[in-house]
This record gives sequence, structure tokens and C-alpha cells, in this order.
Amino acid sequence: MNGELDHEALWQVLGSEQNVLRWNIAGDFTSTTRTFERILPYWRRGIQAMRKVEFRGSVPTFHGGRGENNFGKTTLSTPYRDSNPDIPDIGSLVQHEGNALDHVDTEADALATSVRHKRQDDDGEGEEQSVDELCDKRPPDEYFRLSTEGDCRDVVRCDQAGENGVTRLASVRCPNGLAFDIERQTCDWRTNVKNCDRVESKCTKSGIKQITCPSGLSFDVDKQTCDWKGKVNNCDRLEKPRKIMPILKTDEPVCPTGKLSCGNGECIEKELFCNDKPDCKDESDENACTVETDPNRAPDCDPTQCVLPDCFCSADGTRIPGAIEPNQVPQMITITFNGAVNVDNIDLYEDIFNGQRQNPNGCQIRGTFFASHKYTNYSAVQDLHRRGHEIGVFSLTHKDDPLYWTQGSYDDWLAEMAGGRLIIERFANITDGSIIGMRAPYLRVGGNKQFEMMADQFFVYDASITAPLGRVPIWPYTLYFRMPHKCNGNAHNCPSRSHPVWEMVMNELDRRDDPSFDESLPGCHMVDSCSNIQTGDQFARLLRHNFNRHFNTNRAPLGLHFHASWLKSKKEFREELIKFVEEMLDRNDVYFVTMLQVIQWMQNPTELTALRDFQEWKEKCDVKGQPYCSLPNACPLTTRELPGETLRLFTCMECPNNYPWILDPTGDGFSAKK
Repeated sequence: MNGELDHEALWQVLGSEQNVLRWNIAGDFTSTTRTFERILPYWRRGIQAMRKVEFRGSVPTFHGGRGENNFGKTTLSTPYRDSNPDIPDIGSLVQHEGNALDHVDTEADALATSVRHKRQDDDGEGEEQSVDELCDKRPPDEYFRLSTEGDCRDVVRCDQAGENGVTRLASVRCPNGLAFDIERQTCDWRTNVKNCDRVESKCTKSGIKQITCPSGLSFDVDKQTCDWKGKVNNCDRLEKPRKIMPILKTDEPVCPTGKLSCGNGECIEKELFCNDKPDCKDESDENACTVETDPNRAPDCDPTQCVLPDCFCSADGTRIPGAIEPNQVPQMITITFNGAVNVDNIDLYEDIFNGQRQNPNGCQIRGTFFASHKYTNYSAVQDLHRRGHEIGVFSLTHKDDPLYWTQGSYDDWLAEMAGGRLIIERFANITDGSIIGMRAPYLRVGGNKQFEMMADQFFVYDASITAPLGRVPIWPYTLYFRMPHKCNGNAHNCPSRSHPVWEMVMNELDRRDDPSFDESLPGCHMVDSCSNIQTGDQFARLLRHNFNRHFNTNRAPLGLHFHASWLKSKKEFREELIKFVEEMLDRNDVYFVTMLQVIQWMQNPTELTALRDFQEWKEKCDVKGQPYCSLPNACPLTTRELPGETLRLFTCMECPNNYPWILDPTGDGFSAKK
């Protein structure tokens, strides 16, 4: 490559790369790269450079999967970035379901436990500590520094694999021509690897494993990921601040009835724990607030108290509403899209929902569109709504900082989601109160604050929580009682309290190419994050296998969740999706419905034999009226919140004074109309 390296362009190439995982115990354990082979050559630098592709000193390395169980569990756990590889944050490239690269250089072997390390204290003096001392009471997934000297790129983490037994290799991928050595936990020339007939290593030493961030990046100990140097402001710290935990479980009570112990032994009222306001002097009352540890968490499911139509739960989430026999349950399929609705994708939506494809009850198939604000054409949203599709909220700003969503305040969620809904209602002229659902950007669930806001603002459902891949899929549930599955997905900030909100859970898809033969692979919740699916035939098998997995068990709704840009860029995938839809519609027991229609059926479970007259699904059966306008206003607008930008707002409604944004969702708050 000649000239200066364009890092932004490079990251876009790397982030959009689709790697094909191939696992054949008889010989091949590698991957092929397609875009890479056409654009950038490989330079192999011997054994030490096996997992590298070098670009004039910038050394990204191949990602092994979902941020765990790869390369001896040494890859970083970082934010899922919702299929946006162009986000200028290294986190967007690290954990995208195998669709990105792991920008860390991992040491293959654990350091011996007998080695002693000299660590600096606050005044710069050194103190020798053994590995056992360094790792005492430290979470095994936490990375920390041994020194604050140097270029802020080197970190280590404790590896306890020796105590836990063998480490299973889930989906490690090596560059083409290389194979993975499970003993040395690294990629090597195929001829040098002598253990391709084994699926796991015999043992792994306990100790400390080291990673080094690529040149130009530093390690952020707070976010636990490599990031651009200018964005890391904790290079003077060795580790994350250690949280003091409350004393919640003791053999004998240590506090009076109704009170619990802080980490320092102080007793405070139980209700004060996990209320987003530190009440203990050591602030420990806000440090154990997960679904499993919150002292005020929602109770386990009680079917005698949780009854339809307002409440639904089951012990493991797999129970069919209404105790209907599986062969009398309609197999509902929800097709959803996230992001802006505009000229770039409206033809795709018209292709799938062409008005000619009908469910067995004679109504057109419907989809759900979670619309973000920027670049959305609200006249197009208005027409989707007119044709009976459901419109949900995907936030107003769609900020690319994952912590903004995970740690967002009540007011943040209020402004983003209620504000986003207000904009859609006003500029798409949706006045029937039908915008009742939302999905969090990057599927970054906001914990109790998000759901408190939803209840206060009369949102009926959330569609952001993912359920791990299991033998039987999960039905949607209400959050009056504890969620029936592990808190899966990004940052693990699921709601722990009781909330009057439905969760339209996203069941992970089984992405194995041949489920009857292939080893298990991690599931994927967005279809475009199933990175091993490379051809139309593979996509067709993915759709049919997952349909059968739902249909042949408890017929929980099958969710097919897309980003339009991904589906539009792959013509053969779009054709296979349409072929799948038409094949399903030849049956009499499959319905393509909206999220709201799923809830309507669950609130009033109706057998297949009576479903043709199910009134809740008949309400929007016929498309009424004509498009509101043939030529929408193209309003060129600015806002003080986005200085220097002129954005066009397409709407059939009157143009506002300013471009609607977070502090001014109506667009008329900053200046009087002339």
C-alpha cells in the first residue's frame, strides 16, 4: 500500500469483513477471508506474527468469536455495536459476533505462578507481589496493569483454568492457511499443528495472561477494552476501582429485621438498597444490584398470582400461554428492522411487504419498524403505519457510547425514547397512540431506570433483552416477576425489579450450518450477526432450521431481526427471505405478525381453528386510504445542539423552526416562528 494509511477506511474494511468459520476435526480448522484477500495482502512474520495482518506498523489481530472461550479465554469482552463497524470507537470492532476483529495481541501461554511481579503503589515505590496475591478476590475477567510505566498498552488478567478444568474452544478462527494449536493456544502453520484431531487441550496452567493493545491504542481499565490513546484517561491507574460489597448472606442475622448490612457492618433499611442513591457510608448498597443479587428483586414466577391478560410468566420461560396444545398454537414470526427509514431502504420494505402476501386469515403480513430519528423520512414512516405495520422507537440520538445506554439515567431514557416517540407522532402524523414499543440501541439494556421510564410513559413492551440459545425457545413475558433466563447480551444490565412491562425477548438463532452434525456454536440475535452465514443456501438453511426448532417444540414466536442495509446489500439473501415467507404462507398454521399482535394473541390465547376470526388481528387487516402526500416537505433545518450541521427533515407535516433534537423534540423550542 502506498502513501499514508487511512485508519478510518481500514477499520471500516476490517469491521465489515465476514469470516467463514470452517470446523472439520478430520483436517481443517481455519477460516477464509474474502474482502481481505482482494484488498490487502498478508505478510507472515514467522510464528510470532501468526494472527496478524500488518499495515505499516498498525497490527490488528483476528477475533475468535464473541469475546470469551477463545484463545484460552483471553479476548476482551466489549460492547456490541449493533452492526455499525464505522463507529470511530475501537469497541465497535471487538465483539460483533465474529463479524469484527479482536484488536489485541494475546500471549498464548500463562506466566508461571511462581513468578513475582513488582507493582507500583501510589507514591511510585515498588512492591513485589506473587500471582496469588495479585489474583486474590479478583474477578477472572478483569484486566489490570502491572505498572503504570510504558505506553499504556500492556495489561494482564488472572487465569484460573487450572482450577476449573479444561477450556472448551468454541469458535476460534485463524487466517487462511493456518490452524489452531490447542496446546499452545495460538495459530500456527498447518504443518506445525499436531493436534487437529482433538477439540480441547489437556490442561491449562493457572497464572496470569497478558495482552498488548495495538500500536496507537491504550488500554482503558474502566471500560476493559483497548481504545484510542486520546480517549483513555486512566493510564496512571493499575486497575479498576474495587467496589465494596454489602454483606447480604450470613449464617446468623447481623442486622435487625427489615435491615441489611453494608460492607462496613452498618445496617440500613432493606428498601434503600439498589435505589440508585448511595445510603451506606461505603456506598456498598449500590454495588450488588443484579437480577440475582438485588435484595429488592422481583420474586420468582408465581402462576397463581400472574394471570392473563395482564401478566404472563413461567419458571423457565417455555410454557405456552393458555395451556394450549402445541399443534393448536399458531407459529408466529416477527420480522423487525432497526434504524432510519428512508429512500435507502423503503424499496426493500415494499419488496418484502408487497401487499400481495397474506396470512391464513386473509390479512396482509406485517412487520415492526424500530425507527431512529436522524435521516428518517417521516412521510415514509407515515405510509408504513397507514399500511398496518407497527412503528416502534429506536431512540432519538442513537449515540455510539455504549455506557450512555447501559448507565443512562431515568431522564436520559425519557428524553431518548419518549422524545423519539413524540417526534414520530408529530412528523409522521401518527395520532392513534399505537407507538408502544421500543428497542435499545446496540441492545444496551438500561436496567431498572429504563423500565421505570417505560412504565411511567405507558410503553407496553421492550424488545432489547436477548435469551441465550437453548433447546426450547422462550416465550415473551411480563416483568412483574423475575425474568426466566440468564441476563444475556451486552453489559448484563437487565431489570432486577418488578415492572408492568412486557419483554419481547430476542431468542438467539442457532447458526450452525448443519445442526445434525456440527459442534455447537454461540447463537446470534440479529440475523446479520450470524457471521458464518455467507451464501444464500446457508441463509435458507438458517431460516428453516430455526423455524423447525420453534415449530417442533413450543412454537414460541420466531424473531427475524434485521438491519436493512445488511439485507439490501445481499440480493440473494433478500430473495431467500421472500422465498421463505412465501413457503411459510402456503401452510395454514404460520402467521407473520407485529410485536403488538403477538401480545394480543398471548393476552387472549386462541387455537388455530378459531384464529381466522380473531378480532384483535382483524382490526388493521385492510389498508385504508391513500398516502397522505405524494411530495413531502424537505425541510432544511439546523439546531444549536448540532452546530454546523444542516439536516433535511422529510415530512408531510409543516416544517418546524429547528431540527428536532434531544432538548427540543418538537423543533420549536429555541426560536419564535417568523
